[in-house]
Amino acid sequence: MFTCRLPWWRSSATCKLWQLGCFLPPVWERCRLPSHKGINMTARQGQQVSMQEKQVLKDLEMPLARRETETLFQEQPQTGNQYLEDALLRSYLKTHLPPKVLEEVNQDLERFGNCLLTKIKPLGWECELNPPVFRQYDAWGRRVDHIVTCSAWRRMKEIAAEEGLIAEAYERRYANWSRLHQAVKLYLFSSSSGGFNCPLAMTDGAAKVIESLGIPGSLKNAFDHLISRDPKTFWTSGQWMTERRGGSDVANGTETVARKQPDGTYRLYGFKWFTSAADSDVTLTLARVLDAEGQVKQGSSGLSLFFLKVRDEEGKLNSIQVQRLKDKLGTRQMATAELWLDGAKAELISAEGRGVASISNMLNITRIHNVIGAVASMRRMISLSREYAHRRVAFGKLLKDHPLHMQTIARMEVQTRGAFLLLMEIVHLLGLVETNMASEQDQLLLRLLIPVAKLYTGKQASAVVIEAMESFGGQGYMEDTGLPVIVRDTLVLSIWEGTTNILSLDVLRSLTKSQGQVMAVFISTVQKKLELALSTMKLEPAVKQMRDAISSLTQFTQAAGSKGAVVMELAARDFSYTLARIYAGTLLIEHAARPDASSTDISAARRWCNQELCPVATELENSSYKAEEALMDSALVYEGSPACSSRL
Repeated sequence: MFTCRLPWWRSSATCKLWQLGCFLPPVWERCRLPSHKGINMTARQGQQVSMQEKQVLKDLEMPLARRETETLFQEQPQTGNQYLEDALLRSYLKTHLPPKVLEEVNQDLERFGNCLLTKIKPLGWECELNPPVFRQYDAWGRRVDHIVTCSAWRRMKEIAAEEGLIAEAYERRYANWSRLHQAVKLYLFSSSSGGFNCPLAMTDGAAKVIESLGIPGSLKNAFDHLISRDPKTFWTSGQWMTERRGGSDVANGTETVARKQPDGTYRLYGFKWFTSAADSDVTLTLARVLDAEGQVKQGSSGLSLFFLKVRDEEGKLNSIQVQRLKDKLGTRQMATAELWLDGAKAELISAEGRGVASISNMLNITRIHNVIGAVASMRRMISLSREYAHRRVAFGKLLKDHPLHMQTIARMEVQTRGAFLLLMEIVHLLGLVETNMASEQDQLLLRLLIPVAKLYTGKQASAVVIEAMESFGGQGYMEDTGLPVIVRDTLVLSIWEGTTNILSLDVLRSLTKSQGQVMAVFISTVQKKLELALSTMKLEPAVKQMRDAISSLTQFTQAAGSKGAVVMELAARDFSYTLARIYAGTLLIEHAARPDASSTDISAARRWCNQELCPVATELENSSYKAEEALMDSALVYEGSPACSSRL
């Protein structure tokens, strides 16, 4: 049986679903109506459906040789230019960008949207069908450790350079709006990129670290390569942090050591357990510097940041051995490897012992890219779902005419809108910081919102894409539709760049380091934005709900402050969710309060505010954060476990 290898929305050609007459279609694959164009089915149309079903069954009973035609049983969803079809994105840009900037950005994004449709999407699917292959030895037994990538992956790198997907943020053609322009292009690119959004995230992060260091002379050449628009000179970067003993716990999990050489360079020795985009040109990595006695300092204060080229001028690996490629659930288009560093030549680029602080700029950028990927995957799945609902007939009418089905998609749309505006807020703040236009309050808010947005949108995206997959029925589970690819690639977003719990604790650290100042900035910012919506009568219920949530949040912070560190740690996840829901809801209200806001803008804001906005206060009332509850958590988890029962 032949199955079409192109996903159903990426080709207008009719795919052969089967060739053997003994295969019967699933129940949900009954027939394809010629065209409905959004019109409810009449009794006559119902009769036509019945007649067509009978004809299909009759055809299936015929020997294969006697069939003159084959029937496609469902219409595939057809989406167009992503930019032109994204009403929220366009309204946001129209509201915030200066007129001259808007004119140029609008032209660029419309052109880019057409490029995505005609050029990038087919390449992305080719990357999925042709994942990287590891060739450890050549034909004569010599070890080569060659990671072979497909031509589409290499072409994607060229397009990334040509489109300035990294350069745009650093050329600053549009001053503080340059970062937002870049983020929007990445948002449009992400779900069609064939996984190439990941190496771009790390490349952007590496460029940011080098820029934050003042672009020292030894790194000027590397910086120019990382932000190049020339495909022949553009470099991508890795981010080699995860080792065998830990992921996020780099302070205790990093075993790689650095031995200083007479020429001032270093040689790195260690094992990197998880290195994404292992085919990159350069990388940043952490290691512990050996002293004269061959000893290293443990903890985060013993970590330093290094820059290294993956290959030398002859194309040979820089004293690096590839142990294997990872067999992952998703992001299979990208080579993720285990690497031995056996004397890899590197340059120390941070002050000794200041590696974690120096690489924090990279983590901020890659976390923002994670948010971009999350919002992009939600938007892509919803776009396909709503288009499919306009074509698919079930129980005598189009899916779009089933109220429950549309309610489900509408709920996903509300979540996606909140996530999108949260993303735009972050990149706007980052643009201000990068052009020295940010206030101290802006900087504090950005520090808080990056981990909040990353952890919340990662969870949102997983829930939305799975719900959206269900909206296609059995077709959503079919590999050749491309839908499972989006789902698999989305599920990693709650893990990459710090899991939900790790980032929740990072949110608490931002509060501690600012001595509570960041919370004052958060609340005052929300209140100012809500004041702008007071004149919009239809938003009054949402504004009231948001103010009530702020009041509950304030009460929680006052009460929790006297209850100790255990209570705050237990509340960290709910606390972070509360911040995300309040801030995203406030942004939805602000967007809906525009003079030219649509009824859907208002509806989205009101619906968002109908959910539990302050879960942390509710759980505090339920006494979920007591120390004895933490003990009961362990008892619940390990009940009946022979290996752990003695610990309880």
